[in-house]
Amino acid sequence: METENYNVIKPRKGVPIKAWVKGVPLEQEAEQQLKNVASMPFIYRHVAAMPDVHWGMGATIGSVIPTLGAIIPAAVGVDIGCGMMAVQTSLNAKSLPDNLKNMRVQIEKFVPHGRTHNGGRGDRGAWANIPDSQAEVWSEFKKGFDTIVEKHPKIGSRSPNHINHLGTLGTGNHFIEVCLDESDQVWIMLHSGSRGIGNRIGAYFIELAKQDMRKLIANLPDKNLAYFNEGTKYFDDYVFAVDWAQNFAKVNRHLMMQAVIKAIGNTQGIPEFQAEINSVNCHHNYVTREDHFGKNVLVTRKGAVRARKGDLGIIPGSMGAQSFIVRGLGNKDSFDSCSHGAGRAMSRTAAKKKFSIEDHIKATEGVECRKDKDVIDETPAAYKSIDAVMEAQKDLVEIVHTLRQVICVKG
Repeated sequence: METENYNVIKPRKGVPIKAWVKGVPLEQEAEQQLKNVASMPFIYRHVAAMPDVHWGMGATIGSVIPTLGAIIPAAVGVDIGCGMMAVQTSLNAKSLPDNLKNMRVQIEKFVPHGRTHNGGRGDRGAWANIPDSQAEVWSEFKKGFDTIVEKHPKIGSRSPNHINHLGTLGTGNHFIEVCLDESDQVWIMLHSGSRGIGNRIGAYFIELAKQDMRKLIANLPDKNLAYFNEGTKYFDDYVFAVDWAQNFAKVNRHLMMQAVIKAIGNTQGIPEFQAEINSVNCHHNYVTREDHFGKNVLVTRKGAVRARKGDLGIIPGSMGAQSFIVRGLGNKDSFDSCSHGAGRAMSRTAAKKKFSIEDHIKATEGVECRKDKDVIDETPAAYKSIDAVMEAQKDLVEIVHTLRQVICVKG
């Protein structure tokens, strides 16, 4: 059955699934995960699947899960608060040098990236260039962190890198890009989250939920769908910790953006420029309370962006594809949501087996970026078509700006 711009999937048990997947592939494993989530007794009305939906841990990446009186830690995931930030600058294409390698090197110097370690250099990037305000910023987070650790000491054990991770990019699909819009205006765009401490909080509470449900977990369609009921021992602790990590992630992006602006300004030949730092900064891995269809519910967006009417959001393509600044249309059936990107078409392992360095070089022609074996899993062909994804969600968002990358820094 099809209605509106989405497909309706009706599992044998539970609520329906509304999936914005017309023209884009929906893998069988991802559809089964959606059905598993839809079967949970506390799902409100329906599950919404975005066009970039693909398999994840417990719940699909690219899904919107509204719940009443319960929360699934693995649906939020371990990259808590991961999201995007973008700013438009006063620079244009003519302001940029013909060879962009030096600008990429400057960004890599100013923003620690890759695997970063407590008190020293990472595999790539220099700790010496973390903004001086880092300790001051951490002081604003410390009280909340101490509250979390007081109840759950394991989260604070083994000296996690939470302080040093402020203002750092991380690994995997996290990135920094310099882009040009349809008028050749220069934008800066970046993607990261709550780093090591968010991972620690997420992994800890996912395991705690499994332990807390040890008598019931055998009845779940997937053990990673273990949940906390509202009013039980750990529910409020988890909500507090997640909210803290989401704020950490947002500030982390802000600090990185400040550093990137400095890096570009430090590049030889670049004129003085302005950048509106408080532009677009949005999560796409998070949980929050919202009103939908007359109820106040917990909404978990796992790889999805809030797109209320008028909300600005960011939908990036892959390393060699265009990205979009969008404005939400407030589609109620999607719980005011849209996709968070193109979505993976294959696993990282499969991409590494299928594509060569030569394939990657060809796919990223014209983009100043790393072109080595360590980024093969991020090559454009490992992702779905961003054009098909945008067409599938034309009733969720409208395009404000179309961006094309000229520099891409990967973690």
